[in-house]
Amino acid sequence: MSEFINNNDKHAGNSNKKESEKRVEQLFQFSQGIIKGEDGNKLMAKYGDALKHITPYDMIAMEEKQLKSGISPQQIKEKIEKVMNVIYEHLKKYEWEKPADGHALYYLMQENRELEKVLNTIKQSLQDKDYVKVTNQVEELFIMEHHYMRKENILFPFLEKTWENCRPLAVMWSIHDDIRIKLKSLKKILTENEDFNAAIFKLFGEVFFLMYGMIFKEELVIYPVAIETLSSIDWRKIHEQSFEIGFSYIEAPKRISKQKKKPDMMKSVSDIFWKVETGELAKDQLELLLNNLPLDITFVDENDEVRYFSKPKDRFFPRSPAIIGRKVQNCHPPESVHIVKKIIEEFKAGTKKEAEFWIQMKGKFILIKYFAMHDDSGNYRGILEVSQDITEIKNIEGEKRLLNWE
Repeated sequence: MSEFINNNDKHAGNSNKKESEKRVEQLFQFSQGIIKGEDGNKLMAKYGDALKHITPYDMIAMEEKQLKSGISPQQIKEKIEKVMNVIYEHLKKYEWEKPADGHALYYLMQENRELEKVLNTIKQSLQDKDYVKVTNQVEELFIMEHHYMRKENILFPFLEKTWENCRPLAVMWSIHDDIRIKLKSLKKILTENEDFNAAIFKLFGEVFFLMYGMIFKEELVIYPVAIETLSSIDWRKIHEQSFEIGFSYIEAPKRISKQKKKPDMMKSVSDIFWKVETGELAKDQLELLLNNLPLDITFVDENDEVRYFSKPKDRFFPRSPAIIGRKVQNCHPPESVHIVKKIIEEFKAGTKKEAEFWIQMKGKFILIKYFAMHDDSGNYRGILEVSQDITEIKNIEGEKRLLNWE
């Protein structure tokens, strides 16, 4: 179904492929003018007729064209709202079948409705100039994190496997990060002050702008195309994997009951056991071993595709089965993907064997290490990522030779 994202939109009425391509080109030229700071009225006079028939598919194809032409995600983010404001009413006219209760997209949209309520409540408190209430209410905005994480780690991987024009998803991820940064700054400035000031009001304006804008981008562009291009099986998988990350504001919905798999009597011995020179393990033993290591482990193969991740009890970073087969470059927002590309480049060239980082997160000190993997012949076979909580390890001193469980 990726042909829809390649501008052959069956929902474009009597438009054929050439007309669709023409709309995308006109939208692209219009956005170029906005980016260059040209007169908006003149741009509307020139491209207004074409913009009246714009579809969500055209919007995605246009942004893909922008990225391929060398326009940076930052440039797109700076001007996208102006473009969206012009075509907002036209995109609203696009007819698409809204999801029903029980559909994964239904819950994403329900979370948006709840977020709107939270934002409106905060607006009222700002009008009442109730500093204490506003400070407490801002905490509720952080709950939306589950929504953004489900998109990044579950919805986006499915769309990447289906859409030809999937680069705009990385721009949306980048806006998620902008929201996170603004929320942290807002929380910090509210803690440091006792009453409203110009900087606080400015930050609130930026947060409202980004969070309301994200709702529009989701429901006017991404969701209509997603529901028309992903299969019912895809959506069931997205729904089931959503419980691993959690939901924002709404109660967790019912899970889809899983059918018990019948034992496959035709499995070979190699499917059941893992046997090497240093020992052999049944599959369940191997899984238990890996999941009980006090580490987050992720394996990326020589084609830069995620092939495995462990499931420790306390996970540091979100993972879902949707990322299996996903290009590791797509697992990161545009602002940090250059680091990933650099590591892969050096590992493949054999000039570096490992890379390490450490961060402080949720009161923990996390060590993150990447190891280049080569076989006995020296061929590059991929990357092993290992993350470990070393908070307590950093404080170890002296020796401990006796067992003491008290």
